[in-house]
Amino acid sequence: MLSIEYKSTGELVPYVNNSRTHSEQQVQQVAASIKEFGFTNPILIDHDGGIIAGHGRLQAAQLLSLDEVPTITLKGLTEAQRKAYVIADNKLALNAGWNDELLKVEIEALTESDFNLDILGWDVLPDFVDEIDYSVLDGEFDEELAEMEEGVKKAIQIEFESHDYDEAAELIKKFRAEGAYIGAILIEALRKG
Repeated sequence: MLSIEYKSTGELVPYVNNSRTHSEQQVQQVAASIKEFGFTNPILIDHDGGIIAGHGRLQAAQLLSLDEVPTITLKGLTEAQRKAYVIADNKLALNAGWNDELLKVEIEALTESDFNLDILGWDVLPDFVDEIDYSVLDGEFDEELAEMEEGVKKAIQIEFESHDYDEAAELIKKFRAEGAYIGAILIEALRKG
């Protein structure tokens, strides 16, 4: 039987080979969610306090200066199962999609109740929301773009299906961090068509 046990954040040990990344912005979003709703999703750990799932939640807890967090100890996993679950826990969530009609109804209801939509975790809300924040195309990237070769133009809006957006955003962040010129990659892919 699984039971929740509160543990000191200092007792928990992040998995050194965790392949899931958490940007500062995403950790802030998780922290905002914890502030709004409470710590509703315990961190999964092994018997030594090693984190199996919940690295981002731990970072958010640390950002909020929480001394303790809820944990669940997963017992009986083999080393291979533990390694696989670290990946599966993150990837399986990405494989889910959205029912845009129902999502629209829910977001409209939240808008009518003056709920802060930033807490939902989207950098840019889906197309059907009237006031999309396109500031993601401005500001923080201006300096990066200025450093690129002369003649580079500002970003072009690219639409993604809602179920592809999170993965696309992560891939773009990854390639940008590696210094890749995303425009050239996109043009080459489109040419191959």
